[in-house]
Amino acid sequence: MATSFDLDPAYGASAAHPPGLYYLSFTEVWERFSFYGMQALLVLYMVDQVLTPGHIETVAGMGGFRTALEGVFGPLSVQALSSQVFGLYTAFVYFTPLMGGWIGDQVLGRRTTVLIGAGLMALGHLLMAFEVTFLLALLMLILGSGCLKGNISAQVGDLYPRDDPRRTPAFSLFNLAINIGAFIAPLACGTLGELYGWHYGFGLAAAGMVVGAAIYWAGGRHLAPQAPVRRQARRPALTATDMPMMWALGAMLLLGTLYGVAYAQEFNVFNIWARAQTDRHILGFEMPVTWFPAFDGLFIVAFTPLVLRLWSAQRRRGIEESDLAKIGLGSALGAIGMLALVAASLIFADGGRPGVGWGVFCFLMFALGFIYTWPTTLALCSRNAPAALGGVIMGVAFLTNFVANSLCGWIGSYYERMTAANFWLLHAAITGVGAVLIFAFHRPLNRALCTPRPEG
Repeated sequence: MATSFDLDPAYGASAAHPPGLYYLSFTEVWERFSFYGMQALLVLYMVDQVLTPGHIETVAGMGGFRTALEGVFGPLSVQALSSQVFGLYTAFVYFTPLMGGWIGDQVLGRRTTVLIGAGLMALGHLLMAFEVTFLLALLMLILGSGCLKGNISAQVGDLYPRDDPRRTPAFSLFNLAINIGAFIAPLACGTLGELYGWHYGFGLAAAGMVVGAAIYWAGGRHLAPQAPVRRQARRPALTATDMPMMWALGAMLLLGTLYGVAYAQEFNVFNIWARAQTDRHILGFEMPVTWFPAFDGLFIVAFTPLVLRLWSAQRRRGIEESDLAKIGLGSALGAIGMLALVAASLIFADGGRPGVGWGVFCFLMFALGFIYTWPTTLALCSRNAPAALGGVIMGVAFLTNFVANSLCGWIGSYYERMTAANFWLLHAAITGVGAVLIFAFHRPLNRALCTPRPEG
């Protein structure tokens, strides 16, 4: 199978991607449908229902959980508690792939681990239909995502030789598929949940996960052969040539985390801000606030082929930016998106009612930023990771999102104590600093990451 932008003349006749990429990609369409469908509803569900008086008391384990949080952060309002829960949930979704990668590499194998993860996620979405199992549902989703995320991304890299130039475009196509799911999910699950009942939206998310698991199972023969798991094998030692690369990867991931803090806030406080401060009426129709996250997926789907063509044209002319420079540019685009929310907040403070365009523009900038940052980050990790630790290194990449989402939840809990303009200005500064630092340290990092490495 090949698409119009697989057969890039810059890559030659062998540029068509293997069928396994498409099975992995369509698996991710439905896995992301379930994830983003639930995420589009999560904060609103918490502030409007499950964490409000009369409901929060019914959630198993919530009393002790809230006491523990307030012991660290002080008294939390419903909004602040919701932000912290959102931040911790999304953070641990990106922490557990580190353990899931190790299980896939050293214990069960990647395919088995992915299927276990899909089952746990489907169960978690079903448990979201009941208030009493709210925390248990989040736990199942965290564990399931940990088993699935790093291993399925590593399997994309397994389809290609280490220095195959199709690797970065492959991850871009993989993330294109992810964002098809991310686009559809808020429109389907978000609309169903916001307008007709939260639990209907969560149920639809569960169905999406089941479909994704079925596609993955059907495509098993098209994936890279799975090496026998050596349970007693020692962790491979890093060589002298590995160490500079490992330090450079660590620095790159740390700086990219700053972009992730601002990006995550689009799915946390943004919906609360947009519902209160924007005019969502279009031609007499009031757009559901859960539709905003759909723009993220829509723009990524729409612009990924165009960006790939741009990179191809730059490559043929010898002017393509390095992968590290792409990550810095993506961070700068995120800062521009946050400045749009600053402007909209100032309009509201002056008595105006900003339209949906301000939020749409913000999502556009972050979508372009995502195309430049995340697929490129995964490709760099996949290309530079020692072969026996591919799943673990992918887990480390997702670990940066653990830090970013933890910070997103903590900063989001201050939303009610700040003006909206200052809140978004803070996020513009965070991702802007990330861009500046990436470009400041571009040369030494790029040197380490571009050092040729042997197959193995």
